[in-house]
Amino acid sequence: MTIAREISHRIKYELGVTVSIGISWNKIYAKLGSDYKKPDAITEFNRENYKDRIWQLPASDLLYVGRQTNKKLQKLGIRTIGQLAESDEKLLESHFGKIGNVLWAFANGWDEDPVCKEGYEAPVKSIGNSTTTPRDLENDLDVWIIQIALAESVAARLRKHGFKCKTVEITVRDNGLYSFSRQIHLRQPTNITNEIVTAAFQLFKDNYKWEHPIRSLGIRAADLVLDDIPVQLDLFGNQEKKEKLEKLDRTVDEIRRRFGYFSIQRAAMYQDKVLSHLDAGTHTVHPHSYFHG
Repeated sequence: MTIAREISHRIKYELGVTVSIGISWNKIYAKLGSDYKKPDAITEFNRENYKDRIWQLPASDLLYVGRQTNKKLQKLGIRTIGQLAESDEKLLESHFGKIGNVLWAFANGWDEDPVCKEGYEAPVKSIGNSTTTPRDLENDLDVWIIQIALAESVAARLRKHGFKCKTVEITVRDNGLYSFSRQIHLRQPTNITNEIVTAAFQLFKDNYKWEHPIRSLGIRAADLVLDDIPVQLDLFGNQEKKEKLEKLDRTVDEIRRRFGYFSIQRAAMYQDKVLSHLDAGTHTVHPHSYFHG
């Protein structure tokens, strides 16, 4: 509370704006506290008062409970965070998949993700990006456009951190909240956008039959190796073409670094103005540990 008051005071008198701050023993409840009362307020949720103050709030106030998830919860008779916390975890998992376990844990305040020191960088085990799409995806072209944007983001970060991946994984969630993940092991490690999106799109084509429109997509590069590790060349591959593609990607990286994400785009992105508006380089990425821990 002392730290929160000091932060609030300094922001108000040094910057001339007010803030609302949440305090709790975990990040999820602290975020709820920051939204609980506005403006210029400090709210503390502790182990003694959280059931009285949090559990009576609408389930939609909880992180990751979006419009569609909330509708599905209401069909199950779950309208408050308390009802969500006291629900059968297996029931939630059967209706929502792994996100059901996450929501149940969050509702109970069982978020153990630590607050890291300034400048801390976790060891990189995989690099991924996912997004709720600007509109529901209805055909293969829609998926291709979004996967290009995601693959560009993932590949750019692989190159930035000096990695290549040996595995590509996709996640798909439709507008009925059915979701699944699939992965493929590559013949050679890569950080080339075209190779990552080609693998991702083939995974999608092999595993989705368009029973419903799609609400969100994700691509993850895993089994990382250093980008200078010696590899056995593919006797039937075109190494010269691979080197040209990687050089082209790095040129695009530099152009975007200097002039912004939308300064250069692939032609496919111009086939849909709404979907191509997605800036996969800067949009919010869901916390990786909650879904792949």
